[in-house]
Amino acid sequence: MQKEKNKDWSDRHRAARKKSIAQQTGGAAAVQKERKPEVCPVSRTCGGCQYIELPYKKQLKKKQKAVEELLSGFAEVEPIIGMEQPYHYRNKVSAAFALDRKGHVISGVYEEGSHRVVPTDHCLLENEKADEIIVTIRGLLRSFKIKVYDEDSGYGLLRHVLVRTGHATGEIMVVLVTASPVFPSKNNFIKALRERHPEITTIVQNVNGRNTSMVLGEKEHVLYGKGYIEDILCGKRFRISPRSFYQVNPVQTEILYRTAVRYAGCTGRERALDAYCGTGTIGMIAADHAGEVIGVELNGDAVRDAVTNAKRNGVKNISFYQKDAGQFMCQLAQQKAKIDVVFMDPPRAGSDEAFLTALSRLSPKRVVYVSCNPETLRRDLLFLTKKGYKAEKIQPVDMFPGTVHVESVVKLVRK
Repeated sequence: MQKEKNKDWSDRHRAARKKSIAQQTGGAAAVQKERKPEVCPVSRTCGGCQYIELPYKKQLKKKQKAVEELLSGFAEVEPIIGMEQPYHYRNKVSAAFALDRKGHVISGVYEEGSHRVVPTDHCLLENEKADEIIVTIRGLLRSFKIKVYDEDSGYGLLRHVLVRTGHATGEIMVVLVTASPVFPSKNNFIKALRERHPEITTIVQNVNGRNTSMVLGEKEHVLYGKGYIEDILCGKRFRISPRSFYQVNPVQTEILYRTAVRYAGCTGRERALDAYCGTGTIGMIAADHAGEVIGVELNGDAVRDAVTNAKRNGVKNISFYQKDAGQFMCQLAQQKAKIDVVFMDPPRAGSDEAFLTALSRLSPKRVVYVSCNPETLRRDLLFLTKKGYKAEKIQPVDMFPGTVHVESVVKLVRK
């Protein structure tokens, strides 16, 4: 059954890839050089989906083995939780724009380790409607005589397009990343885009005039709608701005966060700290089970969204602070503040020694570590287990099907 499905995807997306190349470059030569049939024709070029050609069960086995090899020495690793539909799960889609050698506008993803754009109209991981909108925008550029940005010369306007979708609400945000705030014929451009895609609920212009690898700049102008979208996660409604952090796979995020809250073991009396709280997702979900939740986050935009999210959901037993999480915990430890549970969801690089030292000084009864990198998770667990903590449970969750990445939730208790 799985082989038949893979063959169907292979045939369908190989045909789509041929059409994409022909449409984007206008040449038939590229089509003649198409490789043998595979699930994703550009997977080996873009490098973003290393496991996409494997049957999904094999993907899960490889990830389970990787987590066990790194973490089984700390505690038993539970069977990985996979997806029923492991395709088109990404609710955040970013496309880079460039010119090919013949001067034709192309859009797609950067080749791994480079800034060369790999042209593609379809991705097995990305929201399909988002891909359609990006193709439409590329088609409108010529009609409105909008030039794409050239990194070498610094000339041109459009750099990237970011599309974010609400899985539960169906709301769609389009972010046009430009090199300059001057956007000729922007009203007519927005009108034409909305005529083709009336499902778009808001459009934002983000200005990034810097010579940087970062997609988004600091300045934004709302061109249509309210400038943000909302989505529902674990029964809570969250506001998502262009630069807000929000997990890209909402289906698995619900599983991940419910597991984290269950590992916290709150009974309604505990005081919990949500470090790296972002827009307050884990903290607000945990607030239903704890006496009080404190969220700390360095990103100001995320904190503002977190405060708004808490108000809109009527969560009154949570407060947010815009501070470095490690420094904040040191202050709490100096004040001899009592914290029963700490949730931590650091970036891929994991936590630094200063944060972990502050955590051990604060000495909560339980720590729930949400990690997107088993290697840095192992490093941090080695540190924490030397500071009086013991890992009790480890639950891998497949947040990123088709890739090598795997998320894990670890429950640690103070000895």
